Amino acid sequence: QVQLEESGGALVQSGDSLRLSCAASGDTLYSYTVGWFRQAPGKGREFVARITWRGNRHYADIDQGRFTISRDDAANTVYLQMNNLKPEDTAVYYCGADISGSASVRPTEYDYWGQGTQVTVSS
Repeated sequence: QVQLEESGGALVQSGDSLRLSCAASGDTLYSYTVGWFRQAPGKGREFVARITWRGNRHYADIDQGRFTISRDDAANTVYLQMNNLKPEDTAVYYCGADISGSASVRPTEYDYWGQGTQVTVSS
C-alpha cells in the first residue's frame, strides 16, 4: 500500500509560482496514475492534472497552460509546477494514486490520497 505526502504549499501573491511535491512511500509509484486535485472551501474536489505511468499527461481547462505535472520515478515523487498563480487557485491541493493505472480525472477512481497542502494566493 502506498502512502502519499504532499508538500510545497504556501501563501504567495498573484503572479507567483509554486512547485508542489507528492512523495510516495511503501510502494513505487511507477505503475500508478498520479493525479493532482484541489478543494476550495465549500466546494468539491476538482481535477487539476494527472500523469500515467507511461508519462501521458492531461490537464484541466482551469490550468490554462500555467501548470505542469511531472514525475521522477527515481525519487518516487510527482510534482506540480504552478506558474502565474491567481487568487482563484487558492485551495488545498491533494495528490492521489490510481493503482489501475487508468487515465481517469475522477477523484473516485483514485485509491490512495495524501493529507493535502494549502495554497493561498493573495491579490
